[in-house]
Amino acid sequence: MSEKSAAIARIWRGRTLPENADSYCAYLHEHGVKKLESLGALGVQMLREDREGDSYFMVVSFWESRDAMTRWAGEDPNRIRHLDRDREFLIELPASVQILDVVSNSFRPT
Repeated sequence: MSEKSAAIARIWRGRTLPENADSYCAYLHEHGVKKLESLGALGVQMLREDREGDSYFMVVSFWESRDAMTRWAGEDPNRIRHLDRDREFLIELPASVQILDVVSNSFRPT
């Protein structure tokens, strides 16, 4: 994370079939995570859980303020900004994201 303190976390969730998980993971990182980093997010984490019937992904981006986040996300920051190939990979398209205030952060990179 950046030296600036994150005030907002924007959380996106999606699921794909296990046979598509590795390809989607690479795609999501290249076209989602890297884009968020280049557009002003203080930090981005991509998480993955492989389960029996699906693979679950979560992307958490951290922002300095709601204003900083809405400059990227638009007037409705809960609105999903689907990637071009999400329909191809995802089991269903998420309807919204979750936005939370960051009240504590003790993450220490290795």
